[in-house]
Amino acid sequence: MRSVAAFNESWTFHEGFTPELAQAFGEGRVVSLPHNAVELPFNYFDETSYQRAFTYQKVLRWHPEFAGREVSLVFDGAMADSVVYLNGEEVVAHKDGYTPFNARLTGRLREGDNLITVKIDGSENPEIPPFGGRIDYLTYAGIYRDVWLKVTDAVSIGNIKVETANVLSDLKSASVRCDLSNPQGLAVSGTVTATLRGPDGAPLGTASATTAGESVTLAFDNLSAIALWDIDAPVLYEMVVELKSDRGMDHYASHFGFRTAEFTADGFRLNGRKLKIRGLNRHQSYPYVGYAMGHSAQERDAEIMKDTLKCNLVRTSHYPQSKWFLDHCDRIGLLVFEEIPGWQHIGGEGWKQESVENVRRMIERDWNHPSIIIWGVRINESKDSHDFYAETNRLARELDGTRQTGGVRFILDSEFLEDVFTMNDFILGNEELPGSNRPRTPLREQRECTGLDRVVPYLITEFGGHMYPTKIYDQEQRQAEHVRRHLEVLNAAYGDPNISGAIGWCMFDYNTHKDFGSGDRICYHGVMDMFREPKFAAYVYASQCEPSEDVIMKPVTFWARGERNIGGVLPLIVLTNCDEIELRYGSLVKRIGPDREHYPHLPHPPVVIDHRHFTKDELGVWGMQWEDAHFTGYVGGEEVATLHMVADPVPAKMEVRADSHSIRAADRDTTRVIVRALDQVGSRMPFLNDVVTVKVLGPAKLIGPQTVPFQGGTAGFWLESTGLPGAVTVEVSSSRFAGETLHLTSV
Repeated sequence: MRSVAAFNESWTFHEGFTPELAQAFGEGRVVSLPHNAVELPFNYFDETSYQRAFTYQKVLRWHPEFAGREVSLVFDGAMADSVVYLNGEEVVAHKDGYTPFNARLTGRLREGDNLITVKIDGSENPEIPPFGGRIDYLTYAGIYRDVWLKVTDAVSIGNIKVETANVLSDLKSASVRCDLSNPQGLAVSGTVTATLRGPDGAPLGTASATTAGESVTLAFDNLSAIALWDIDAPVLYEMVVELKSDRGMDHYASHFGFRTAEFTADGFRLNGRKLKIRGLNRHQSYPYVGYAMGHSAQERDAEIMKDTLKCNLVRTSHYPQSKWFLDHCDRIGLLVFEEIPGWQHIGGEGWKQESVENVRRMIERDWNHPSIIIWGVRINESKDSHDFYAETNRLARELDGTRQTGGVRFILDSEFLEDVFTMNDFILGNEELPGSNRPRTPLREQRECTGLDRVVPYLITEFGGHMYPTKIYDQEQRQAEHVRRHLEVLNAAYGDPNISGAIGWCMFDYNTHKDFGSGDRICYHGVMDMFREPKFAAYVYASQCEPSEDVIMKPVTFWARGERNIGGVLPLIVLTNCDEIELRYGSLVKRIGPDREHYPHLPHPPVVIDHRHFTKDELGVWGMQWEDAHFTGYVGGEEVATLHMVADPVPAKMEVRADSHSIRAADRDTTRVIVRALDQVGSRMPFLNDVVTVKVLGPAKLIGPQTVPFQGGTAGFWLESTGLPGAVTVEVSSSRFAGETLHLTSV
């Protein structure tokens, strides 16, 4: 039977690489994986600091169980151009930084100690996607995902692919193709048995077939009482496959779901039901450690997307992302658009072939995820390349005929080789360009983008972003415009039945190259900051959920009379899913419903309080003396939310909150901690200039510096386990607030 164990602890890390290092253990510092080769500041740094070679080494001691068996190391992801050596001999090279690879050690291990050496190179090698041009994100060097020691019998299960059929019928079907791994080319005779298990683990059926080493497909027909996987009820089933042969035994399992997903000319349908996609793009990066965040942080990002932002889809821009993230999307019901690595640039023939292989690696790794509904097989925003993209589409359809393909572009009239025309539409804001005579337009009409004489399956994959970068501490007026832009595009997408939906750019701010962003190595394109704290625009998405799920009422204001140009707070947008909002300001009371005049298509238009709602005398009430504001939200005539904003905010409390109060000791677990500067009624103080100092006691360590500034009234950091159980105390201090202490447990 197979054994798969984490191989993440006690690596020795070296700057640079020499051939001598592959032959002998060198001096370095001990690190655990996932690992970022160069820990970076929050901003203002030289990204070339990690664009060079690094070395990781670890001793693998011989175990008797290795004898006569297949032994390999499985790398979930390393950036990039990796070469693995065993006792000085090259075992495998893998260029791509985003897909997994195996280093087969069988037949090369010796009794006693064996030296594993991994050279990675963070250089932007123009022969490897996504490099060769300029990319608007960073590709942090390091072994940034998990490594596993896998031991199997000589013949084992290489991969399984589960497909479902008749999903919308009372009696459903499932099949599983089992591919065997037989690297020695041995003659083999055996039986493959698959067991379908329900959500509770109970077996629902078993099928078997004999094999002489070839792939075997097993079918399960006439399945009754099967629940569908859906965004509101993500029911997962498990396919468990066993191999019994004269070469040994093996066991392999994968979760999957029964669902249909189809992009059509009149919109997207999930399980036959029309669903408007409302999503955001996500990079897999974090402050200080780049890509090197483990299990919990990946899962938390999926939860933020689904539970905080209330999105129903995430696009993994612009590369395959962590299996932990995708597994959690399956569990919580978050749809996924996954795509191959790249950004605008297409390289030479070798580069293209590597990109085609990325299609294969991505699909073969992820084809059982019910959350993934479309494969992105075009380099993001690249020019047409007929032969290249004909091949990426052909391969994707050959590997997985159950999902459609998309190819993200931003140029008009590009060749349509995919199943879904996926478009980055940045037209909103172009009216500000010199010489433009185009009126403010949220989205282009589909046929203007496609150049086709017919309507086709169509999805907006980016909008906003660089057209209006916005910081969490920007002036209120700019943040209100940021909100309006997201509102206008989502409203336009909801109003066009031929648009499957819209995916905004992007979930959170991210570090980038010097060629992009605000000059400080950050693109402030997110609806959240880099610590995943929401800007006002985050509530554009959150407010589209039903109030039965969560009541949202967020006024887009700091409530200060002189913060905006000229002064005042009107027009005041309240992002909400309430039926009415009541504003009480001194003696003035107004109850106002959603602004369906300007946002008629949104499920929940914002309430916009402006001059339309006041008489001249009432406007005079907004006098020189600034008053508190009281907001009340109503649904069905019932009060469901209240908010008090003060006219004279003063620092009152420092709130310190952790995503989780326990962290796992064993696997470099992390939890995010957010610190907020609050006034006397609990509102964030966006312009408070101060820092917080963090002290950690116990078996955990701080990721990043001990002193971090408030930005927009908030600061953040991650805690990481150090491998031991015990009590963890986090002390947070600030000159403006009483100190706060947080108690956690490493278990």
